Amino acid sequence: MSPTVRIVLVDDQQLLRRGIAMLLSTVDGIEIVGEAADGREALAVIARFTPDVVLADVRMPGMDGIELVARCAAEHPELPVLLLTTFDDEPVVTGALAAGAAGFLLKDTSTDALADAIRSVADGGMVIDPRVARIAMRRTGPERSLNGGGEGSGGASGGEGSGALAVLTRTERLVAEQVAEGRSNSEIAAELVLAEGTVKNHVSSLLRKLEARDRTALALSLYKALNAPAAPDGSSPPR
Repeated sequence: MSPTVRIVLVDDQQLLRRGIAMLLSTVDGIEIVGEAADGREALAVIARFTPDVVLADVRMPGMDGIELVARCAAEHPELPVLLLTTFDDEPVVTGALAAGAAGFLLKDTSTDALADAIRSVADGGMVIDPRVARIAMRRTGPERSLNGGGEGSGGASGGEGSGALAVLTRTERLVAEQVAEGRSNSEIAAELVLAEGTVKNHVSSLLRKLEARDRTALALSLYKALNAPAAPDGSSPPR
């Protein structure tokens, strides 16, 4: 990532798009390099300007934000898409995360919080507005929980997710706790006093061991597993 985070801004409402662009223009280290009115137009702009982050609305005519996320995941897998919307209903949230969105914020987010979110996803982090985090957590049902493969898998009884977490090394466990909090690779490296390349290797190992489709799914599943309630015998997941 370059010192300046280069953004493509996507919103079908020109007035709102220009307002967001004006707000972000006051933030050091963030540059709007292109704009688009829908997902289809955004793909052409992305190909032209190769941004670091796409900031997109969810509800747009033609190709909406969720379809744009899916197309970017297929065509530009290293490009994070941060969705910004007025909607916080469950189908929108779950659809966005299932498609592989790097973050989900509501449009009343402050400029500073939006700028921090942009920097975080550009650095490999994941950001979900606290007001919709509970909806996101409901998405991580049995098929995405880290319980060693679901019902009958023979996972440990410490709490939901403890079976799969038991396969992690001590350092992987520490990295997993940071990923679950949505921290970026550089933030994890600073917190754990590790090289950023080492953190990336551990994240790759977590994705492989826990069979997570992407970092978003990994973070949500880890958060659920690490915060699972105690087992009936009173024990808790290992920390």
